[in-house]
Amino acid sequence: MLFVRMGCGYDAASTVADVLVEGDLRGASSHGVTRVKDYYQLVEAKRLCPSAVPEVVYQSPSTATLSGASALGPVVAQRGMQLAIDKARTAGTGWVAVRGSHHFGVAAYYSSMALEANMVGVAMSNGYPLVAPVFCTSRMLGTNPISVAVPALRHSPLLFDFSTASITRSRLLGAAADRVELPRGLVQDALGCPTTDPSTIQRGGAILPLGGDRVHGGHKGFCIGAVVDIFSSLFSGANFGPFVPPPVSYLPLPSERVGEGIGHFFGAIRVDAFRPEQEFRQAVDQWIEVFRTAKGVEGTPGVMIPGEQEQLTKDTRLKDGIPLSPQVVRDLNGVAKVLGCEPIPYTPDSERKNEG
Repeated sequence: MLFVRMGCGYDAASTVADVLVEGDLRGASSHGVTRVKDYYQLVEAKRLCPSAVPEVVYQSPSTATLSGASALGPVVAQRGMQLAIDKARTAGTGWVAVRGSHHFGVAAYYSSMALEANMVGVAMSNGYPLVAPVFCTSRMLGTNPISVAVPALRHSPLLFDFSTASITRSRLLGAAADRVELPRGLVQDALGCPTTDPSTIQRGGAILPLGGDRVHGGHKGFCIGAVVDIFSSLFSGANFGPFVPPPVSYLPLPSERVGEGIGHFFGAIRVDAFRPEQEFRQAVDQWIEVFRTAKGVEGTPGVMIPGEQEQLTKDTRLKDGIPLSPQVVRDLNGVAKVLGCEPIPYTPDSERKNEG
């Protein structure tokens, strides 16, 4: 109802709500309902247009470019992924580049859509620049997530979903709020020197690419993040690198732009375009079993299959509910009050304990 009151149609509002709840279910709370306040403020600042309808502006039998027209990111992204799936049904693969979008939530939501069509799904997005390339003091790239979903036969699907930076913005802000030092190799200060202070980002510091410095493979992490940025922007005409707009209203828009909004890139691959579907799924099962039974390091859980931990978290939260912090509840109810909606009947666990 909150998104309907913001101006979304019912289908669009449902999509945004589903995506945000999926983030919380999977344990990615920074992409969960905590984003409701950010989205509302962006709508109020007229940086988002909740009634906008994404439009195909260019296409071929297996590809398309989608303009989001500043609609809410989850609405644009869901349309982009569905279009990739539709094209893959006839062409074998489908690829959709997106411009004019915004923060789209948890990437795994979109790659997983392909599983229902017996396909491999790919989803990626660029983002507001917080990451400095190796040997650079400027923030040039976002944390640029990529997700790939691969169907299996007897086992749960493989579900890759990861940032291409050494630490996410939400973890960084959380550590700064708690005044907790970070391990070395995750961030640098404004001069490019290593630091363990998470608040350095507020003074011109930057997150390092996946791997950290060059000795530990940071140049490879930069390459992965750059690929996501290029696929998410240059195919569609979205902003790239340092020109990508922020996902919150309190940060100013870049003084220069080279494209339209934030960019995404989606892909769907019909596995039976390469080999019989049953054979492929059996091969994925075999891959999972070989890696799962590999000898683990003593004192550790051993090899973690991609997506396994997130699925366990989701199963638990579907059963026991999603924990929300007192601040998130206050933010949600603050938006609800402004929009004339009933407050959310929820008492955070921490407050229940205090009442007891």
